[in-house]
Amino acid sequence: MTDPGNTLLYAEAGGRIRWGGIIWQTEPDGGTMQVEAAGWSSYLQYRHDLDGELGGRGPYVNADPCRVMRDIVTYAQSVPDGSLGITVDDTTSTAKVGSPAEPWHSRWWETPVLGDLFDDLIKAPDAPDYTCTTWWGRDRHPVRRVRIGYPRLGARRSDIAFSSDTNIVGHTPVTYSADEYAQVVIATGAGEGRSQQRAVDAVRNKRLRLEHVLELPEVRGRDALAQRARRERAWRQSLGHVEEITVRDHPAAPIGSWQVGDDVQVSVRDEWANWSGWCRITGFTIRPDTDSGETATLQLEPAGAHQYATAA
Repeated sequence: MTDPGNTLLYAEAGGRIRWGGIIWQTEPDGGTMQVEAAGWSSYLQYRHDLDGELGGRGPYVNADPCRVMRDIVTYAQSVPDGSLGITVDDTTSTAKVGSPAEPWHSRWWETPVLGDLFDDLIKAPDAPDYTCTTWWGRDRHPVRRVRIGYPRLGARRSDIAFSSDTNIVGHTPVTYSADEYAQVVIATGAGEGRSQQRAVDAVRNKRLRLEHVLELPEVRGRDALAQRARRERAWRQSLGHVEEITVRDHPAAPIGSWQVGDDVQVSVRDEWANWSGWCRITGFTIRPDTDSGETATLQLEPAGAHQYATAA
């Protein structure tokens, strides 16, 4: 029943769809079958703009990236045999892509990958977020949705928390490294020589001064460059990172009570670390039948790396 590139897969628990996506690979492993699947936006990585400007929808000047994201999905699904039945949020933002001097283009002779165009739209500091979700709609028909969040997905959650003495199971390594640490970030933008744009974001914190150069040749505005420098410095100034935790179902944070994009408080205390900080959930895997019962493994990034825009 698995036909890679053509079969949709759903994970359901307690009558609720936890996840949905497309099967891309299957591989027998003894008496089991390994199935590799990815969310709805992964389909765009296998599609190209063959007509140019998303079928005439572009080019774009001072356009809302949310609109361009919707146009990419619309174009992908307008081609015969190209529709997955994906819907996209009608979110709007104050971010802009393309300018009168340099419009946003999708040129057919470059055979651009639609997934790359889609993901590039969320890279700017004031860009929206997105994730893929699925739920039961009417008549038990799965709704396949791309959720767009602006100024961000998720929220800073003060109602749930993860800590070693309550709901974190197993050993959680905390990485301390000065290789990426810096209190001073020098961001360089467009231009060359004396005309090159530059922004410096620095703080003093009674530590030995460490500096990092952030090269952003695509950034032209001084305000945008300063924002990128501040964002970079915020996460580089944080010493101690937790990339992943495994948690059990617990009243402190019941499984399913969070979503991708949430900032959560994480505390790790063991013989090697006494660390606490805010982390952003970037993904998670749920396992229903471990020795600790139902558990979830959360992928994390430092919350300080994300300086969210202010919604208009």
